[in-house]
Amino acid sequence: MVAERATPATARKLFGTDGIRGVANQDPMTPETALRLGQAVAYLFSRGGRHGRIVIGKDTRLSGYMFESAMASGLCSMGADVALVGPLPTPGIAFITSSMRADAGVVISASHNPFQDNGIKIFARDGFKLPDETEAEIERLMAGTELERSRPSGEVGKARRIDDAVGRYVVFLKGVFPRERTLDGMRVVVDCANGAGYKVAPAVLSELGADVEALAIKPDGKNINKSCGALHPDHVCKTVKKYRADIGIALDGDADRVMFSDERGNVVDGDAIMAMLASRMIKAGTLQKQTLVATVMSNLGLERALTSLGGKLVRTQVGDRYVVEEMRRAGYNFGGEQSGHLIFLDHMTTGDGMVAALQVMALMAETGKPLSELARGMTRYPQVLVNVKVREKKPLESLLDVAQLIEKIERTLGQDGRVLVRYSGTEPKVRVMVEGPDAVTIQGYADDIARALEQACA
Repeated sequence: MVAERATPATARKLFGTDGIRGVANQDPMTPETALRLGQAVAYLFSRGGRHGRIVIGKDTRLSGYMFESAMASGLCSMGADVALVGPLPTPGIAFITSSMRADAGVVISASHNPFQDNGIKIFARDGFKLPDETEAEIERLMAGTELERSRPSGEVGKARRIDDAVGRYVVFLKGVFPRERTLDGMRVVVDCANGAGYKVAPAVLSELGADVEALAIKPDGKNINKSCGALHPDHVCKTVKKYRADIGIALDGDADRVMFSDERGNVVDGDAIMAMLASRMIKAGTLQKQTLVATVMSNLGLERALTSLGGKLVRTQVGDRYVVEEMRRAGYNFGGEQSGHLIFLDHMTTGDGMVAALQVMALMAETGKPLSELARGMTRYPQVLVNVKVREKKPLESLLDVAQLIEKIERTLGQDGRVLVRYSGTEPKVRVMVEGPDAVTIQGYADDIARALEQACA
């Protein structure tokens, strides 16, 4: 197999694979950038002489207050009205944007990153993330002179708080769960990562009847993702065993991705969840075109599991936005990432950790089977990931020695393995993934490629 090397379709400097992201109060994540971005968003989405309406939400980071104020100032200065929803999961902000018929939604979050980081991503009025071309247009506006014309004082926008945003989103999530079923008798541990889902997740589970043990629900602005949540699923796994729970749910900081623990305290990742839910959808005839959309990072075992049921796996470059774009382009309704971004277009426009959790628990309730048994539907191939820091992101195709080494390894693996080498969209790193039937052998291959990259990119 040919090593897959994804590159963005449109050149952008500020926007990466998931919005703008960096260390808070350092370039590019400064209040000045946020203010200018707000002006560009207002200009782009308020054309036609009317006031645009923009939703702003955030996670629980300390710097969120700073960026919220800066974004709102920029938007209002260009005549847009702003609805501030406060801390709310990223998918919740997408939902509110669409349900309020707003012109755009802004999410202030760095997702799974530590509290020192922050980011800004934007949803269109339909609740979907902006395409590369629109982000490139925003960057062009920020760098140009079109935003310099100031509005008269009587034409500036106003900002107001939306106090019931959490309640609206909780009602929506409960509607995703089958109406004829409840979670009565199910013991659930949910780790909210001290993030945006700290109110929503326990409320939804409790109101559906579950016996809930909630972890990491006391955000202080600095403890988001700290030794908890989807990045540290061992926390929820240990608690599941301690309380003899039926399932553990670990969200990340903005609750758009999720990892699970089965009743035995074993981690169940996005690939395993996609395998079990896609298999069920194939049997029920609800998986559009019998096709699941995942990224190049998803395990070969997922592809084999689907093929055995007559299904098909379509791969995209890394990033849930690219999964969604392919789903919309080709008419698919389910996709996701190994990391826990799971997208159910029948319900939500973006990855939603709680929608995914409710789908899994609905399957458990329907079949009467524990999560450990449901997760056996996929046989995982050993997979090794190695990150290599680089000073310069040279075109991978120009690194001839590296390319020859990859081709040699691919020939050896044949159809029983894969090699993927790609640059991170947000960090100065190149990521090496090797998959194959033997863990020790593929670790050696990954290390060989990493050494070759270190020499080539030194």
